Amino acid sequence: MKPHMSYLQKHPSITRSRVSNFVNDNYQWKDVNIQAVLYDVKASGEPHVQLKVWSAPGQERPTFEHAVKQEFRPAKVGQMFGPSWTTHWFQVHVSIPAQFFGKPVQFLFDSSSEAMVWSAEGEPIMGLTGSNGGERHVDYALTACATANEPERMFYVEIACNGLFGNGDYHEHPQDRDIYYRLNSAELAAPNPDAWALYHDMEVIVDMAKELPQDSPRSWQALTAANDIVNIFEHADPTSINKARSVSDAFFAVTSNPASHQVYAIGNCHIDTAWLWPFAETRRKTARSWSTQLNLMDSFEEYRFTASQAQQFEWLKEDYPSLFKRIQDKAKTGQFVPIGGTWVEMDCNIPSGESLARQFLLGQRFYKQHFGQTCDVFWLPDTFGYSSQLPQIVRLAGAKYFFTQKLSWNNINKFPNTTFWWTGLDGSSVLTHMAPSETYSAQCRPGELINGVKKHKDVAYSNESLYLFGNGDGGGGPLRSMLERLRRMANVDGLPRVKQSHPREFYEHVEKTTRELVAWKGELYFELHRGTYTSQSNNKLWNRQSEFLLRDAELLCTVASFGSEDSEFEYPAEELTRLWKLVCLNQFHDVVPGSAINMVYRDSDKMYKDIISSANRIRKEALANVCRSVAGTDLTSSQGLTVVNTTGWMRSDIVAIPASTYANIFSNTSPVQIRASDSAVLVPVTNVAGFGLHSVSAETCSVRAPKHPVHVSKTDKDTYLLENRFVSVTFNASGHIVSFYDKTEGRELVPKDAAANVFELYDDVPLYWDAWDIEIYSLEKYQTLKSAVVLIVEEGPLVASISVRVPISDGSVVTQTISLSEHSPRLDFDCSVDWHENRKCLKVSFTWDIYSDVATYETQFGVVQRPTHRNTTWDMAKFEVCGHKFADLSEFGYGVALLNDCKYGFSTLGNSMSMSLLRAPKAPDEHSDMGHHSFRYAVYPHTGTFSESNVVQEAYQFNVPLLELPITIPPQISSLHKRPFFSVSGARNVVLDTVKRAEDDKTSYIVRLYEAYGGHARALLTSRLPFSSVCKVNMLEEPMDGPGIERLDHSTALKVPFKPFEVVSLLFTL
Repeated sequence: MKPHMSYLQKHPSITRSRVSNFVNDNYQWKDVNIQAVLYDVKASGEPHVQLKVWSAPGQERPTFEHAVKQEFRPAKVGQMFGPSWTTHWFQVHVSIPAQFFGKPVQFLFDSSSEAMVWSAEGEPIMGLTGSNGGERHVDYALTACATANEPERMFYVEIACNGLFGNGDYHEHPQDRDIYYRLNSAELAAPNPDAWALYHDMEVIVDMAKELPQDSPRSWQALTAANDIVNIFEHADPTSINKARSVSDAFFAVTSNPASHQVYAIGNCHIDTAWLWPFAETRRKTARSWSTQLNLMDSFEEYRFTASQAQQFEWLKEDYPSLFKRIQDKAKTGQFVPIGGTWVEMDCNIPSGESLARQFLLGQRFYKQHFGQTCDVFWLPDTFGYSSQLPQIVRLAGAKYFFTQKLSWNNINKFPNTTFWWTGLDGSSVLTHMAPSETYSAQCRPGELINGVKKHKDVAYSNESLYLFGNGDGGGGPLRSMLERLRRMANVDGLPRVKQSHPREFYEHVEKTTRELVAWKGELYFELHRGTYTSQSNNKLWNRQSEFLLRDAELLCTVASFGSEDSEFEYPAEELTRLWKLVCLNQFHDVVPGSAINMVYRDSDKMYKDIISSANRIRKEALANVCRSVAGTDLTSSQGLTVVNTTGWMRSDIVAIPASTYANIFSNTSPVQIRASDSAVLVPVTNVAGFGLHSVSAETCSVRAPKHPVHVSKTDKDTYLLENRFVSVTFNASGHIVSFYDKTEGRELVPKDAAANVFELYDDVPLYWDAWDIEIYSLEKYQTLKSAVVLIVEEGPLVASISVRVPISDGSVVTQTISLSEHSPRLDFDCSVDWHENRKCLKVSFTWDIYSDVATYETQFGVVQRPTHRNTTWDMAKFEVCGHKFADLSEFGYGVALLNDCKYGFSTLGNSMSMSLLRAPKAPDEHSDMGHHSFRYAVYPHTGTFSESNVVQEAYQFNVPLLELPITIPPQISSLHKRPFFSVSGARNVVLDTVKRAEDDKTSYIVRLYEAYGGHARALLTSRLPFSSVCKVNMLEEPMDGPGIERLDHSTALKVPFKPFEVVSLLFTL
């Protein structure tokens, strides 16, 4: 018996601690463990390293060409640089001393922040990340082997005064603050390759000893090997390193079982297009991160790296053209893999169906143009839930696979699948995989691979998985150490087999080898981050307005371009594309959801101002051209008025026009009603054709008092009554609806002792993610706002209104104008809120005498039904859900819809519906939602179930008002309303949503329709615009197979078949 044999089997925990300490650099043993020999020699200070710096003014981010022309001043290690978001350019001169001869040499530069190394000629070389976190990367390789007479080198380092994750911990500190960053090091170092190799060996072996089952033979083997290595190693004896490596070589020589789990690994550096940093910094993050990965590809032939978001590629192409060219070259070799197919990794809750279509159209076209192919993998690892229409949209956009991992964050139920078929509303399916490692920023550690196999929920059907590694969110990407560990883990007993590959290879292998997979039907609801339906309310308002403005602009520009043979109107394709890119950019999954810093929203506000201004101008110019009229400078100087209906069905409404315009049109006829707020004259317009024009004139509009006027009154009981021929609505002194009576059906909608339009103020303190989350316990603590001042504002006969002012707190108040018109049962609420709260959520609730197990919510190109009960934890988890223009609660024969112009957070429990209006989180934007808000919602009662109603059409009308164009009326204008540009008949469940010019053919235009209610249809589509042929296309405007489009003989009408919730795009060619 050896006198000092190992007793590690008797004390494994002690040995595990021993071998861990041997590797770690954060303990007191750094001078005697492996850390002591990682570098043979270092040199710093002059004459070896000479530093000069130029600090850019303010928050400018100057180009290389500009920076190098400036006057540089001396700098040294230990200096502080800042404040936050400033840029500082270092000119670096290095002279490699003689003692580095024959050794590899690195320059170690730690600015405590992000940085970029540039060559003296202006080529971006690689990114650096300072500080002491796991993302630390401060080494720039100068030479693989120093010669005896190394020439002096000169290069530049551009430092950005922000960390990889922005401006410090946003949970603890406001982000609008100044931080200064210390230059910790700027030195030459000669790494010891053998010592580094042993270090990476030990990282893997030690982790295997820790993470494998403690009673497994392989765990003991790993612990024994690691312990033997520590015993062999002597920090003062360089020869001990290779002796120790012989032990690790023997350990790694035992390979994995061929039947073990197969991992397909892909490097990535998920870069949020804006989050804890502004858009402008993302442009630099992309260059820093991707240049680093290109260098790693040269060292590791097997390395595969993927990046998504065409917007980031376009920025790189604009700012760093030589770097973009290097990426294109690496893409051809298969090492750099563009992926995703969308413009950004967008939110999938808030954007409209057409916005999602444009995400793919813009993204796939960019990839096709610059990389020669579109993407077949839809890539959204970090988005907060996935709409039930995505499978169809993905398929129509040329992709067929989907990847995410976000549902692993669910805080109530664990999602039951890993690899499965995801089936959408219309029945389309995409092969979907959720990484069982439950991250997109794995660190290439054995424990991640081991746990990934354990958490794979479909391993009975598919014995493979995807594994995403690399530092992410703020970029950075994989480090050299990760790739070293991955090499060692590729084929070693005890771990699953690992190969680096294009994600497509994984999906194709699953398709070929898997006999069957489970399917999941409907939305992939994310049981977290429910507050993102509401946070940053104004951003969501401008998103909705931008979507509809661009819809109108494209429609009218198409009509102006194609409407007549002699049209000289030039379709503004380039500008419309620019605007759509801005809309899609702001739909990134940390912008429109409301979870970015204030600096991002200052930028976003400017973009929306640009979008809305330009889209309004384009719409006005196109409309004037369509009318063949001279547009007035404003309504007050016009001689007439044309009303345009850009929805697809006939509608009647009330328009407001200045008194002077009214006098020009109607001579001496007295107005029926003058609006109190601005003295505009209210005029009813009736039967305006869908996609048609209607002149406002004495011949087409009645200015006599309506036969059935609307009126308002105050009763003796201090209640208020709004009433027309359809409904009568009673309000109490708090502004609550205590009676909503349908006169046509003889039905009371508000139950006894209940109320509607009730404001409720909830405590809104989540567990961790402030701007992101509304937690279920918040429903337990709230107050009903009852104090109010109610006044009569408009007395009819066309529109009657009351004003309700409700104090919220000492600093906040909501004021409503509640209106009922003479021609509709719809009750409108125009809200103005001054909001200055701290972690509160304002909701408005409505209780109806309607009972149903499900409520219906609009989603992209369709609707989704969700439970109104809490029977299971899956039902309970949907206590706050996303909807678009409406939510509807219907039973047999009757229902009520809640419409809105910018709200997305809803809840229905039993017969009570609520809509979330405003939140007040304090991180990461400490000013989130503070200030003034204006928004609208409406109550729309209807007969029949939802499927039998016209709720979809009413919600469109609520969001798409009739357009008013001041004109000098030509003789033919009065007949224009009889000739709509397009019409859809024979299928009231089909909506014509989009009309635009084709992307690649100036002689063609696109018409996109969808089935909105969930049934089959055969619609008759008529176009007034000329065409010689028509074919069905996908969302990339490529011809596709499918049920035939039948053109009627001697007609411009087409019969178009639809499946439930199907989206159909048609290409019309002149």
